Amino acid sequence: MKKIISTLKAPQPIGPYSQAVLVGDVLYTSGQICLNPETGKLVQDSIETETVQVMKNLKAVLEEANMAFNNVIKSTIFISDMKLFEAINKVYGKYFDESSAPARETVEVANLPKFVNVEISMIAAK
Repeated sequence: MKKIISTLKAPQPIGPYSQAVLVGDVLYTSGQICLNPETGKLVQDSIETETVQVMKNLKAVLEEANMAFNNVIKSTIFISDMKLFEAINKVYGKYFDESSAPARETVEVANLPKFVNVEISMIAAK
């Protein structure tokens, strides 16, 4: 049975999708971008601040499902330019212990929602 996960601490969906879906003990998050849920504005001062906002949004969704970053088993990172990889990776890495970090792929794409530079989705398990 699936359970829809929703929190006001992360940006609200702008289409027919949920912030996350919990199936049994596995959580599937939708991709998060750098939207500040309080202001509805993009946080794009730098790629680092953009990535921090994405991770804050993901943290809020994980917490709503009573999980944390240590529950994440898989991440997908979409970026607008592979030249941004190092800076994004540096910020992303602060949220995980390298010895138990999740599986991951990073993909460069032509465009992302609202033309942001990074979008990240995750799969977590209890």
